[in-house]
Amino acid sequence: MRAALLYGAADVRVEHVPDPRIEAPSDALVRVLLAAVCGSDLWPYRTLGPTGQGVRLGHEFVGVVTETGGEVTGVRPGDVVVAPFRWSDGTCEFCREGLHTSCLSGGSWGGALDGGQGEAVRVPRADGTLVRVPVEPGDPRLPAVLTLADVLGTGHHAALAARVRPGATVLVVGDGAVGLCGTLAASRLGAERIIVLGRHPARAEVARAFGATDVVAARGEEAVRRVHELTGGHGAHAVLECAGTVASLRTALDAARPGGAVGYVGVPREDTGIDTRGLFRRNVTLAGGVAPVRRYIPELLPEILDGGLDPSPVFDRTVGLDGVPAAYAAMDAREAIKVLITP
Repeated sequence: MRAALLYGAADVRVEHVPDPRIEAPSDALVRVLLAAVCGSDLWPYRTLGPTGQGVRLGHEFVGVVTETGGEVTGVRPGDVVVAPFRWSDGTCEFCREGLHTSCLSGGSWGGALDGGQGEAVRVPRADGTLVRVPVEPGDPRLPAVLTLADVLGTGHHAALAARVRPGATVLVVGDGAVGLCGTLAASRLGAERIIVLGRHPARAEVARAFGATDVVAARGEEAVRRVHELTGGHGAHAVLECAGTVASLRTALDAARPGGAVGYVGVPREDTGIDTRGLFRRNVTLAGGVAPVRRYIPELLPEILDGGLDPSPVFDRTVGLDGVPAAYAAMDAREAIKVLITP
């Protein structure tokens, strides 16, 4: 089969790789219908040192089950399924608590294993990982379903960690796909005012469609000043940090009102140097982390299927598998919000 591999910074290639096969009785094989490039994929795209073998790419996919191991009972060949960005057994103590990303026998797609940006994937722990979607392979709602693999669930996790509630004022730091999905999640949870920090007109348009009431084209201290002006000098009740940089986290913390909360889901890449004394004085809560999106799929999927929730506008470009290298380049240059892949 064919799949995308990363051989070093900005060196994405689509090549032939061995077909996946059942290796354990808990495995399933999935033919990929849709995949995507994630903002977090850009970190290795920008920084990975040269590698002779290549690293498999992609952790978001929707597909059709083609084969199952002898212990799999939750899905069967022909089922359309969505896979969260980490696999999990669904039975360990952390899975039972809803923290599937800390599963004792879980793992991640890509690297030396199958990635979502290819024609097929071997899914370990299929019963605990895959969620059946009661649609046909060509259903037009599948792009929206695909967001459940990561960005919608991650935005939802940020909103919950920030304690978004009806009537709250919310600030979203980051206008990528996760930030936009966080905007949608905050709107869904009843926020009265949603301020999004972003400087790109196309992203601002999506943000407003998702429920943003204000878009602030500023960063750093200027952004914090503008947020305080918009909130009567107090700051936001709930702040969603969706970018993962030191500067974005500092902005998020500084823009939270006393007694507020920051939900951070941006993948951190450097030491943040958090001023814990400042948080203490203002009673600001910092919560979040890797989003256990498997936990949220059963709640969010029905709303997507009935048309009440549509995060698919985060996809503003579509490519075939051969277009994956160009997709990475477009997202790295911020020429695309999120690229949909149709293998």
